[in-house]
Formats: sequence, C-alpha cells, structure tokens
Amino acid sequence: MAFDIAVKRVYEVPDKADGQRVLVDRIWPRGVSKVDAALALWLKEIAPSDELRKWFGHEPERWAEFQERYRAELDGNEAAVARLRALHGDGKVTLLYGAHDEAHNNAVALAGYLRGKG
Repeated sequence: MAFDIAVKRVYEVPDKADGQRVLVDRIWPRGVSKVDAALALWLKEIAPSDELRKWFGHEPERWAEFQERYRAELDGNEAAVARLRALHGDGKVTLLYGAHDEAHNNAVALAGYLRGKG
C-alpha cells in the first residue's frame, strides 16, 4: 500500500483533507499556537540532528547531500519512523514544517524517504 502522504507549511490553515497532521521539526515554529497547528503529533525526534540542520542551513546547493545524510539518520532512527508509519494506518498523513523554502526542507526529504521505503 502506498504511503498517502502530503507536505505542508505549518503556517497554512489546517484542512480536513490533511488527515493526521504531524510536525516534523525539532524546534516549535514561531507565531503558531498549539491549537492553531491542529496536530495529531509533534514528532521532533524524527527531525534531522542539530548538526545536520545547521550544516544544511537551507542552502539549495547542499540539498542532494542533505537528503543522503538525512536518509542515513532515518535508517538509524527506526523507532521514530515506525511511530510515523503507525499513523499511516489511520489514513493520510501530512508532514508539517516551518521553513520558508517549500522545496528544500526536512519534511520534503522525509516524505521522499517514506515513499521510497514503501
């Protein structure tokens, strides 16, 4: 069964079509209340390590290597990945992130990882 997953900025208005909303950032996004975020889960332990996040710095030229390094971290983070996959049993999952860059962020990389692992 394909992983029905979406990616969305946490600042966007929640929608019923989002399914289970999961914040995948290590740091809580500025200016968003817990009520407004409408989260099923804040899974900060699935976020990239502080070291990797700081190295990446949202520099698009580092994107390919960031994805490789983050995939390696995810391979070693089976408990957090399993917790996220368990939510999928309840239907669609929307990964939420706070970054400005909609194409180069950990939620996009995580969605790719999950889709690739089936």
